[in-house]
Amino acid sequence: MSRPLIISDCDEVLLHMVAHFKEWLEESQGVDFNLDGANFGEALRWQNNGELLEASDVWKMLGGFFDTEMDRQKPIEGAVEAINTLSEHADVVILTNLVDKRRDMRAEQLEAVGIKAPVFTNQGPKGPALEKIVAEFAPSRALFIDDLPQHHHSVSETVPDAVRLHFCGEPMIAGSIDCAHKAGHADARIDRWAEALPWLMDRLEGIPA
Repeated sequence: MSRPLIISDCDEVLLHMVAHFKEWLEESQGVDFNLDGANFGEALRWQNNGELLEASDVWKMLGGFFDTEMDRQKPIEGAVEAINTLSEHADVVILTNLVDKRRDMRAEQLEAVGIKAPVFTNQGPKGPALEKIVAEFAPSRALFIDDLPQHHHSVSETVPDAVRLHFCGEPMIAGSIDCAHKAGHADARIDRWAEALPWLMDRLEGIPA
């Protein structure tokens, strides 16, 4: 019988991102970063005049961070231990919204902190990508973990049988992100691995590993 499959996001689920992005912008790029919710478009302002960065400049900053600063990203508390515990009972893959050329960089970044898992890159809503992954692995059950509510909505439409956990381990933004569980698109909202791991293990219980 096939094993269950866990499909996890990376940034703010396994690794901190926005906190390190903020540090880098303010230290070296002449940009102040004040994120209200998940709206990057209104979070970045030039330090010299207070003006918002154009969208093209925001994307350029994000690209620069991922090209040169990924080694700044530290694990979310408990993430490495939790994901490796889960891997003893299920297959684990990472589904991350990065351009494809950064897939190997992400895999190496995760392996450096102790997480070795296949990495799938994606752009846009994650439902279609997750549907392809599930078709490839044909798991006994699929469990999806992500910090952004729009991805849970997308997965709920394309792979409605997937168990969906809304998880954001970054305190800077966790309180202002819309809750996918309250919206009916996730089965739970948990933001700490100490509680998320038992919840996920319960969903794997009784399934042959």
